[in-house]
Amino acid sequence: MTFKSFMKELNGNRVEGELIRTMFYSLLTSFLLLGILYYIKLRFIEDFIPKYGFFLFFAALSYALIIPSVRQIRAYSELPCMGGMMVGMTTGMITGFLPGFYLASTNGMFVGSVFGMILGIILGIYNGKCCGIMGVMEGIMAGFMGGLMGAMTAFMLFNDNLKPATLIVFLISGVIMLLLNYMVYKEMKNEERRKYEDHLFTILLTFILMTITTWLMVFGPRSGVFG
Repeated sequence: MTFKSFMKELNGNRVEGELIRTMFYSLLTSFLLLGILYYIKLRFIEDFIPKYGFFLFFAALSYALIIPSVRQIRAYSELPCMGGMMVGMTTGMITGFLPGFYLASTNGMFVGSVFGMILGIILGIYNGKCCGIMGVMEGIMAGFMGGLMGAMTAFMLFNDNLKPATLIVFLISGVIMLLLNYMVYKEMKNEERRKYEDHLFTILLTFILMTITTWLMVFGPRSGVFG
């Protein structure tokens, strides 16, 4: 019954009613940015679409899954200890794993690992602090492990159906993030949101993440395997 209530709230007046719009704004920002960059610079790079298009597309989709959870946590500000720890762990793990996986697929394991770890730890801390130091610690640990594991997984699959594996990884991560949104709703359904805001934060965060991801993927350092 609670999950059905959550699905109804996706069209409701609570912060959960803004999650789909947040995903839309994030996707729109990513695709507009990529379109502008492609017209200005990226179309002149040899084999840009075959080399990078697939993974940049999934990076845009992944950020559109991750950022709604950031907005949802910002709206409530504080969560109970166990729920907040789960928020920090899930955010750190998925935010570290997916970008690390995509970047390792084009640039090598070291660059993917470092990028995934940094991003996972930063957003893991940012979301995990909703319950204090325990959530922060969970965010750091999960971001650290997620970045390494995502890059390592991509590198191991480099010559073994990497693109189908990307789809599988993305779908499973999408289910996890949806369940995180549901868990937060279940924990806070009797509480009022503390922060109201427009979608400027969503647009800015998406812009920053996609800009860094695109720059690193196309112009960043590469391991010897990628020449």
